[in-house]
Amino acid sequence: MTVTAILRQWEGHRRTFMLALPMILSNVTIPLLGLIDTAVIGHLSDAYYLGGVAVGAMIITFLFWILGFLRMATTGLVAQAYGAGDALAQLRVLFQAGCMALLLAAVLLAFQAPLLALALQMVGGSAEVQHYASVYFSVRIWSAPAALLNLALLGFLLGRQSPRSAMWLLLCTNGLNIALDLLFVVGFGWGVAGAAAASVIADYGALVLALVLVWHQLPPELRNKATFARLDLNGSGRLLALNRDIFIRTLCLQLCMAFVTAQGARLGDAVVAANSVLMNFTLLMAYALDGFAYAAEAEVGRASGAREREGIRNAVVLGGFWSALTAGAFTLTFALAGEGIIALLTDIESVRVTAAEYLPWVVIYPMLAFTCFLFDGVYIGAARGQEMRNSMVLSALGFFALWWAARMSLPGNHALWFAFCGFIALRSLTLAGHFGWSWRRGQWG
Repeated sequence: MTVTAILRQWEGHRRTFMLALPMILSNVTIPLLGLIDTAVIGHLSDAYYLGGVAVGAMIITFLFWILGFLRMATTGLVAQAYGAGDALAQLRVLFQAGCMALLLAAVLLAFQAPLLALALQMVGGSAEVQHYASVYFSVRIWSAPAALLNLALLGFLLGRQSPRSAMWLLLCTNGLNIALDLLFVVGFGWGVAGAAAASVIADYGALVLALVLVWHQLPPELRNKATFARLDLNGSGRLLALNRDIFIRTLCLQLCMAFVTAQGARLGDAVVAANSVLMNFTLLMAYALDGFAYAAEAEVGRASGAREREGIRNAVVLGGFWSALTAGAFTLTFALAGEGIIALLTDIESVRVTAAEYLPWVVIYPMLAFTCFLFDGVYIGAARGQEMRNSMVLSALGFFALWWAARMSLPGNHALWFAFCGFIALRSLTLAGHFGWSWRRGQWG
C-alpha cells in the first residue's frame, strides 16, 4: 500500500470520526437522561412508580418517534441539497418540515385524551402503573410543538454536516433536563409529574437554542425578508413521499418496542420495571451507534447530491468499521459490568434480580444491531425511504412470528427478548443484503 493510499485512508477515518464524535457525545446524554429518570424514580418506595414512568414515557416516545421522519427526511434532503450547493433548497426543506411539525403537534394536543385512553387499554398493567403513566403523559404531551419542531431543526443541522451545532443543542437540552429532573423529583419531591415537567421545559429551551443555531448556519445572503417570502410548500411532494415511507418504517419499529413494554406490563410490575432498566442499556448503545449512522447520513447525502459513487462506498466501509468496534465495546461492558449498572439504577431487590436474569440478551444485542443502525443512516442520506420501509415491515412481521413461536418453549419474558433480538438481526440482514444487491447492479451514485 502506497503512502498516498495510507494517508487517504487515515483522512477518511479522521473525517468519519470527527463527524460522528460530536453526535456520540451528545447522543449519549439522551439515554443518560433515561438512566437519571430511572434512577430517581427507581429509588422511590415501590416498583409501580418506575413502571408508570416506563409506560408513560413509552407512549410519549411512541407518538414522537413515529413522527421521527421530520428529522430523518429533513436530514436526507438537506444533505443532498448541501452536496449540490443549493442553500435556498435547504432552507425550503426546513420550512416545509417545520410547517408539518406544527400541524402534527396540533393534532396530538387535540386528541391527547383518546390517544392516552387507547394506549393504556392496549398496554394494560396494574391500576397503580396506569395511574402514574397517565400523570406522566398528561404533563409531557404539552412539549409536542417544541419536540417536533426540534426534530426538523436537528435534521437541518445534521444535513448541513454541522455535528458540533447538533452536539451543543443536545448537550444543553439534555443537561438542562437532567438538572431539572434532579431538582423537581429529588429536591421538590414532585415525583412522576416532576420528571415529565423537566422534559417539557427542556424541550422548549431546546427550541430557542435550535433556532439560534440554524440562523447562524444560514448564508448571510439568505438572512433577509425577501428570502423567507420565497419559501412555500411547492415541490413538497418528495418530502411528503419520503416522510410517508419513513413514517411506516418508524411506526413498525415503535409497535415492536411498545409491544415489549406492554407484554412486560402484563407479566407483572417487577418485569416491566426490569425491562425498562434493560431497555436503557440498549438505548445507550443505540445512541452511540447513531453517531456513526449520522456521519453516514451526512456523507452519503452529500455524495449522492454530488453524484460521487466512491464517496458512498467510503462512507459505508468507514462507518461499518467504527460501528463494529463500538458495538464490541458495548458487548464487553454489558457482560462485565451489567449487574453493577443495574444496582446503580434501582435498589428495589425484585427489579434487580429480574433484570439480572434477562441481562444476557442485552449482552449479545449490540453485535446483532450495529449493521442496521449503519444502513439506516446510509438509506436516510440517500433519501431511499421505500427500501427502509420494506426492510422494517419484514422485520416487524418476523418479530411477532418469532415471539409467537418462542413462547411455546421459552418462559414469557425470555420469549420476548428472543424475539426482540431476532427483530434487530432481521433488520441488519435485510438492509445490508439489499445494499449489496443494489450496489452490484449500479443503483448507487
